[in-house]
Amino acid sequence: MTNDSINKFRSNLKAGQVCLGVGMTYSDPLITDTLGSSVDFFWIDLEHAGMSPEALSAHLLACRARGIPGIVRLPGGITSLIKPALDSGADGIIIPQVRTVEEVKELVADCRYPPQGRRGFGPRVPSNYFRTADAGFVDEANASIFVAVMIETAEAYEAIDQIVAVPGLDSVVLGPADLSWSLGARGDVENPKVVAAIETIIAKARAAGLFVGAGMGPDVDFAYRMAQRGVQWLQVGLDCAILIKQVDQIRSSFHSRWDKTVTKN
Repeated sequence: MTNDSINKFRSNLKAGQVCLGVGMTYSDPLITDTLGSSVDFFWIDLEHAGMSPEALSAHLLACRARGIPGIVRLPGGITSLIKPALDSGADGIIIPQVRTVEEVKELVADCRYPPQGRRGFGPRVPSNYFRTADAGFVDEANASIFVAVMIETAEAYEAIDQIVAVPGLDSVVLGPADLSWSLGARGDVENPKVVAAIETIIAKARAAGLFVGAGMGPDVDFAYRMAQRGVQWLQVGLDCAILIKQVDQIRSSFHSRWDKTVTKN
Protein backbone atom coordinates (compact mmCIF):
# COMPACT_ATOMS: atom_id res chain seq x y z
CA MET A 1 0.00 0.00 0.00
CA THR A 2 1.47 3.32 -1.05
CA ASN A 3 1.57 5.66 1.93
CA ASP A 4 0.45 8.78 0.11
CA SER A 5 -0.37 10.85 3.20
CA ILE A 6 3.12 10.84 4.75
CA ASN A 7 4.76 11.21 1.34
CA LYS A 8 2.60 14.26 0.67
CA PHE A 9 3.51 15.60 4.12
CA ARG A 10 7.21 15.25 3.33
CA SER A 11 6.76 16.89 -0.07
CA ASN A 12 4.92 19.83 1.45
CA LEU A 13 7.67 20.35 4.02
CA LYS A 14 10.35 20.16 1.33
CA ALA A 15 8.42 22.71 -0.74
CA GLY A 16 8.50 25.18 2.15
CA GLN A 17 4.95 24.78 3.43
CA VAL A 18 4.49 25.17 7.18
CA CYS A 19 2.26 22.30 8.31
CA LEU A 20 -0.12 22.65 11.24
CA GLY A 21 -1.52 19.82 13.32
CA VAL A 22 -3.34 19.09 16.54
CA GLY A 23 -2.52 16.73 19.37
CA MET A 24 -5.03 13.98 20.11
CA THR A 25 -5.49 12.77 23.70
CA TYR A 26 -9.14 11.68 23.76
CA SER A 27 -9.92 8.12 22.71
CA ASP A 28 -12.88 8.77 20.40
CA PRO A 29 -11.78 8.52 16.73
CA LEU A 30 -14.74 10.71 15.76
CA ILE A 31 -12.64 13.66 16.93
CA THR A 32 -9.93 12.70 14.43
CA ASP A 33 -12.50 12.29 11.69
CA THR A 34 -14.12 15.62 12.61
CA LEU A 35 -10.85 17.53 12.35
CA GLY A 36 -9.47 15.71 9.32
CA SER A 37 -10.32 18.53 6.94
CA SER A 38 -8.73 21.16 9.19
CA VAL A 39 -5.17 19.90 9.76
CA ASP A 40 -2.05 18.81 7.90
CA PHE A 41 -1.23 16.02 10.35
CA PHE A 42 -2.36 14.45 13.60
CA TRP A 43 -0.05 14.16 16.62
CA ILE A 44 -1.51 11.23 18.55
CA ASP A 45 -0.23 11.63 22.08
CA LEU A 46 0.50 8.51 24.08
CA GLU A 47 3.08 10.23 26.28
CA HIS A 48 0.53 12.06 28.43
CA ALA A 49 -2.73 10.27 27.55
CA GLY A 50 -3.85 6.87 28.79
CA MET A 51 -4.94 5.62 25.37
CA SER A 52 -5.57 1.93 24.76
CA PRO A 53 -4.16 0.03 21.76
CA GLU A 54 -7.72 -0.20 20.41
CA ALA A 55 -8.17 3.58 20.63
CA LEU A 56 -4.82 4.17 18.89
CA SER A 57 -5.80 1.79 16.10
CA ALA A 58 -9.12 3.59 15.67
CA HIS A 59 -7.42 6.99 15.45
CA LEU A 60 -4.97 5.68 12.87
CA LEU A 61 -7.75 4.16 10.78
CA ALA A 62 -9.55 7.52 10.86
CA CYS A 63 -6.32 9.21 9.74
CA ARG A 64 -6.02 6.83 6.81
CA ALA A 65 -9.64 7.35 5.82
CA ARG A 66 -9.06 11.11 5.78
CA GLY A 67 -5.69 10.87 4.03
CA ILE A 68 -3.97 12.73 6.87
CA PRO A 69 -0.72 11.39 8.39
CA GLY A 70 -1.03 10.03 11.91
CA ILE A 71 2.22 10.59 13.80
CA VAL A 72 2.34 8.93 17.21
CA ARG A 73 4.21 10.33 20.20
CA LEU A 74 5.07 7.36 22.37
CA PRO A 75 5.98 7.49 26.08
CA GLY A 76 9.54 6.44 25.27
CA GLY A 77 11.83 4.73 22.79
CA ILE A 78 10.98 1.17 23.78
CA THR A 79 10.86 -1.57 21.16
CA SER A 80 7.71 -3.12 22.62
CA LEU A 81 5.90 0.23 22.21
CA ILE A 82 7.30 1.18 18.80
CA LYS A 83 6.54 -2.09 17.02
CA PRO A 84 2.76 -2.30 17.66
CA ALA A 85 2.28 1.40 16.88
CA LEU A 86 3.93 0.97 13.48
CA ASP A 87 2.09 -2.27 12.76
CA SER A 88 -1.19 -0.51 13.59
CA GLY A 89 -0.49 1.98 10.83
CA ALA A 90 1.39 4.89 12.40
CA ASP A 91 2.90 7.03 9.65
CA GLY A 92 5.56 8.36 11.98
CA ILE A 93 6.95 8.04 15.48
CA ILE A 94 7.97 10.79 17.90
CA ILE A 95 10.07 9.86 20.91
CA PRO A 96 10.16 12.42 23.75
CA GLN A 97 12.82 13.16 26.32
CA VAL A 98 15.79 11.68 24.45
CA ARG A 99 19.15 12.45 26.00
CA THR A 100 21.84 10.62 24.06
CA VAL A 101 22.78 9.85 20.48
CA GLU A 102 22.71 6.14 21.38
CA GLU A 103 18.98 6.40 22.15
CA VAL A 104 18.37 7.98 18.77
CA LYS A 105 20.30 5.27 16.95
CA GLU A 106 18.27 2.60 18.75
CA LEU A 107 15.02 4.30 17.76
CA VAL A 108 15.97 4.53 14.09
CA ALA A 109 16.89 0.83 14.08
CA ASP A 110 13.55 -0.12 15.67
CA CYS A 111 11.59 1.79 13.02
CA ARG A 112 13.12 0.23 9.91
CA TYR A 113 13.38 -3.29 8.57
CA PRO A 114 16.74 -4.96 7.81
CA PRO A 115 19.20 -4.13 6.42
CA GLN A 116 18.60 -0.50 7.50
CA GLY A 117 17.28 -1.50 10.92
CA ARG A 118 15.93 -4.36 13.01
CA ARG A 119 12.16 -3.92 12.94
CA GLY A 120 10.37 -7.24 13.28
CA PHE A 121 8.05 -8.18 10.43
CA GLY A 122 4.32 -8.08 11.18
CA PRO A 123 2.85 -5.03 9.37
CA ARG A 124 -0.84 -5.87 9.48
CA VAL A 125 -2.42 -2.53 8.62
CA PRO A 126 0.38 -0.96 6.53
CA SER A 127 0.55 -4.02 4.24
CA ASN A 128 -3.24 -4.23 3.78
CA TYR A 129 -3.28 -7.16 6.19
CA PHE A 130 -0.32 -8.91 4.54
CA ARG A 131 -1.72 -8.68 1.00
CA THR A 132 1.32 -6.63 -0.06
CA ALA A 133 3.84 -7.88 2.47
CA ASP A 134 6.75 -8.43 0.09
CA ALA A 135 10.22 -7.02 -0.52
CA GLY A 136 8.76 -4.02 -2.31
CA PHE A 137 6.65 -3.23 0.73
CA VAL A 138 9.73 -3.35 2.96
CA ASP A 139 11.63 -0.92 0.75
CA GLU A 140 8.70 1.47 0.67
CA ALA A 141 8.13 1.22 4.42
CA ASN A 142 11.77 1.98 5.16
CA ALA A 143 11.67 4.99 2.86
CA SER A 144 8.39 6.44 4.08
CA ILE A 145 8.35 6.01 7.86
CA PHE A 146 8.81 9.38 9.55
CA VAL A 147 11.14 9.13 12.55
CA ALA A 148 11.43 12.06 14.95
CA VAL A 149 12.93 12.73 18.37
CA MET A 150 12.13 15.54 20.76
CA ILE A 151 14.92 17.84 21.84
CA GLU A 152 13.68 18.99 25.22
CA THR A 153 16.48 18.14 27.62
CA ALA A 154 19.75 19.87 28.32
CA GLU A 155 21.56 16.62 27.54
CA ALA A 156 20.02 16.33 24.07
CA TYR A 157 20.77 19.97 23.39
CA GLU A 158 24.42 19.41 24.28
CA ALA A 159 24.51 16.37 21.98
CA ILE A 160 22.65 18.03 19.10
CA ASP A 161 25.58 17.83 16.65
CA GLN A 162 25.75 14.05 17.07
CA ILE A 163 21.96 13.56 17.09
CA VAL A 164 21.30 15.38 13.80
CA ALA A 165 24.01 13.28 12.14
CA VAL A 166 22.26 9.95 12.86
CA PRO A 167 21.41 8.25 9.52
CA GLY A 168 17.71 7.53 9.14
CA LEU A 169 16.50 10.28 11.46
CA ASP A 170 13.93 12.44 9.66
CA SER A 171 13.17 15.21 12.11
CA VAL A 172 13.87 16.78 15.45
CA VAL A 173 10.97 18.21 17.40
CA LEU A 174 11.30 21.03 19.87
CA GLY A 175 9.60 20.76 23.24
CA PRO A 176 9.95 24.41 24.32
CA ALA A 177 8.33 24.08 27.75
CA ASP A 178 10.34 21.05 28.90
CA LEU A 179 13.49 22.46 27.34
CA SER A 180 13.03 25.68 29.30
CA TRP A 181 12.74 23.76 32.57
CA SER A 182 15.76 21.62 31.71
CA LEU A 183 17.79 24.76 31.03
CA GLY A 184 16.72 26.36 34.32
CA ALA A 185 14.25 28.88 32.88
CA ARG A 186 11.25 27.34 34.67
CA GLY A 187 8.71 27.43 31.86
CA ASP A 188 9.80 30.74 30.33
CA VAL A 189 9.96 29.75 26.66
CA GLU A 190 11.00 33.29 25.64
CA ASN A 191 13.92 33.42 28.05
CA PRO A 192 16.98 34.50 26.01
CA LYS A 193 18.84 31.33 26.98
CA VAL A 194 15.95 29.16 25.79
CA VAL A 195 15.48 31.13 22.56
CA ALA A 196 19.19 30.83 21.81
CA ALA A 197 19.02 27.07 22.34
CA ILE A 198 15.93 26.78 20.13
CA GLU A 199 17.55 28.75 17.34
CA THR A 200 20.74 26.68 17.59
CA ILE A 201 18.79 23.42 17.39
CA ILE A 202 16.80 24.64 14.39
CA ALA A 203 19.91 25.82 12.55
CA LYS A 204 21.87 22.62 13.15
CA ALA A 205 18.96 20.35 12.23
CA ARG A 206 18.13 22.14 9.02
CA ALA A 207 21.79 22.32 8.03
CA ALA A 208 21.87 18.53 8.42
CA GLY A 209 18.88 18.19 6.10
CA LEU A 210 16.37 17.32 8.83
CA PHE A 211 12.86 18.67 9.24
CA VAL A 212 12.08 20.63 12.41
CA GLY A 213 8.83 20.32 14.32
CA ALA A 214 7.55 21.68 17.62
CA GLY A 215 4.87 20.90 20.15
CA MET A 216 3.05 23.66 22.03
CA GLY A 217 -0.23 24.86 23.41
CA PRO A 218 -2.98 26.52 21.34
CA ASP A 219 -1.04 29.77 21.04
CA VAL A 220 -1.10 31.19 17.51
CA ASP A 221 1.35 33.99 18.32
CA PHE A 222 3.96 31.57 19.67
CA ALA A 223 3.39 29.22 16.72
CA TYR A 224 3.99 32.11 14.34
CA ARG A 225 7.24 33.06 16.09
CA MET A 226 8.43 29.47 15.94
CA ALA A 227 7.66 29.31 12.22
CA GLN A 228 9.61 32.53 11.71
CA ARG A 229 12.55 30.89 13.49
CA GLY A 230 12.46 28.00 11.02
CA VAL A 231 10.10 25.39 12.48
CA GLN A 232 8.31 23.58 9.64
CA TRP A 233 5.62 21.52 11.33
CA LEU A 234 3.78 22.63 14.44
CA GLN A 235 1.45 20.81 16.79
CA VAL A 236 -0.55 23.82 17.98
CA GLY A 237 -2.43 22.55 21.01
CA LEU A 238 -4.00 19.33 22.24
CA ASP A 239 -7.66 18.52 21.66
CA CYS A 240 -8.52 19.15 25.34
CA ALA A 241 -6.68 22.50 25.46
CA ILE A 242 -8.32 23.72 22.24
CA LEU A 243 -11.74 22.74 23.54
CA ILE A 244 -11.19 24.59 26.82
CA LYS A 245 -9.78 27.67 25.11
CA GLN A 246 -12.63 27.95 22.62
CA VAL A 247 -15.37 27.48 25.21
CA ASP A 248 -13.69 29.93 27.61
CA GLN A 249 -13.42 32.52 24.83
CA ILE A 250 -17.09 32.11 23.91
CA ARG A 251 -18.17 32.37 27.54
CA SER A 252 -15.99 35.42 28.19
CA SER A 253 -17.14 37.17 25.01
CA PHE A 254 -20.79 36.50 25.78
CA HIS A 255 -20.61 37.75 29.36
CA SER A 256 -18.60 40.85 28.42
CA ARG A 257 -21.57 41.90 26.29
CA TRP A 258 -24.45 40.45 28.32
CA ASP A 259 -23.29 41.76 31.68
CA LYS A 260 -23.05 45.29 30.24
CA THR A 261 -26.63 44.98 28.97
CA VAL A 262 -27.89 43.78 32.36
CA THR A 263 -26.05 46.59 34.14
CA LYS A 264 -27.63 49.20 31.87
CA ASN A 265 -31.08 47.83 32.55
